[in-house]
Amino acid sequence: MNRFLRFNLITLSLMVFAFSGVSLAQTPTPRPTPPDEDTGQLKTFEVRLPVTVTLKKELVPGLTRGDFAVFEDGVQQEITFFTDEKTNPPVYVGVLMDTSPSAAGKLAFSKESAMNFMHTVLRLRKDRAAFMTFDHEVTLRQDFTDKLDLLQKAVDNVKKAGSQTALYDAVWEFSDEKLRNVAGRRVIVIITDGDDTFSRAKLEDAIDIAQRTETTIFGISTKAGFLGTVPGVEAGTVKDKGDKFLTRLCEDTGGEAFFTGDMLALERAFKRISEELRSQYIITYRPANQNYDGRERKVEVRFTDASRTEKYKLRTKSSYRAVKDSLK
Repeated sequence: MNRFLRFNLITLSLMVFAFSGVSLAQTPTPRPTPPDEDTGQLKTFEVRLPVTVTLKKELVPGLTRGDFAVFEDGVQQEITFFTDEKTNPPVYVGVLMDTSPSAAGKLAFSKESAMNFMHTVLRLRKDRAAFMTFDHEVTLRQDFTDKLDLLQKAVDNVKKAGSQTALYDAVWEFSDEKLRNVAGRRVIVIITDGDDTFSRAKLEDAIDIAQRTETTIFGISTKAGFLGTVPGVEAGTVKDKGDKFLTRLCEDTGGEAFFTGDMLALERAFKRISEELRSQYIITYRPANQNYDGRERKVEVRFTDASRTEKYKLRTKSSYRAVKDSLK
């Protein structure tokens, strides 16, 4: 073996011994566990409740944080944030209009109603509105804006009806795609005259996505008019299966359903919704149970002064499902 090769072999042996000595001599330091999305601070979540208080159908202003207590599954919770009519965040409202065959005869009526409402509800440089239609297709015609001329143009461009009624799909799509990440109060107003006939989503799916995105739904049913009151509206009774489903969709998300067919009654309903959005109280609380267990949890808001319960009526959503969701 030549001298050069022998030198290299000796050097390599020393290096192996040195590294093995280091590995045997040193005590390994445990690597810290990286933060897990399912543990620690990232798990903390809060629930936001729009609350409406009325006295004989009149809205009640002037209440404070101390006037309310929140209970989840019967256990009182910590209120972390409270706003009233003076400090409420902006409203992001989606107007979803039925353009199915049954609505064809009163399309002009519905278009005028939708536009009148957006004129009423939008506060300049604060609130935003969007406009969507649904029949056999769900079509976003104008994204969120505070510009009434753009909304007017979108409404005017609705020319004809489709072939079915995909109401629940419209609620799902708008809640999931448009309301999930807006930094304000999330509201949907539905103008419809019929039952859902075409959606892949079910009523429970529409309620679930609205609750998960903290969206309040108001419904305007236009099929309860009297013959001749509004073109296309026939005499009939309310509270059929479709009306009951619409009522549940609204009530389970903290909103309200209105049944009307004439312009005057419709204007009163829109005015009522607009006034309610102005006077709502927004209560945010941090559930003591921070587990995303997917279970439905019952929510109740009470007055701390029990005497108010006898004269005031309080409305908000009554439950939510503890599912992890990404919201602003």
